[in-house]
Amino acid sequence: QVQLVESGGGLVQAGGSLRLLCVASGSIFRINGMGWYRQVPGKQRELVATITSGGNTNYADSVKGRFTISRDNAKNTVYLQMNSLKPEDTAVYYCNVDITYYDGGYIRRKSDYWGQGTQVTVSS
Repeated sequence: QVQLVESGGGLVQAGGSLRLLCVASGSIFRINGMGWYRQVPGKQRELVATITSGGNTNYADSVKGRFTISRDNAKNTVYLQMNSLKPEDTAVYYCNVDITYYDGGYIRRKSDYWGQGTQVTVSS
């Protein structure tokens, strides 16, 4: 049906930058909201940033001014540009999308498709 593939994670020193990508593919009718979340072992997954189909964005207070979420609707891709990274940004980052898709002649909507996660490690 729908697949999400994330990339762009890695190891970076504090103060550095990374850009995450999440590409959606499959029987997509329309992608609605898109977002990034992150999770540290032993803690709940937390919202990092979201972007609506119209381009409205929302950020966690901890990343405002440092991270930028954007999307390319033609490529079914959402990006997360992360600048001025801090060790506390270390986590597995997950892409989340709200998708309307084709399913055997029907059109269905799933509001919480998740990617497999990509590790971001920021060293001090």
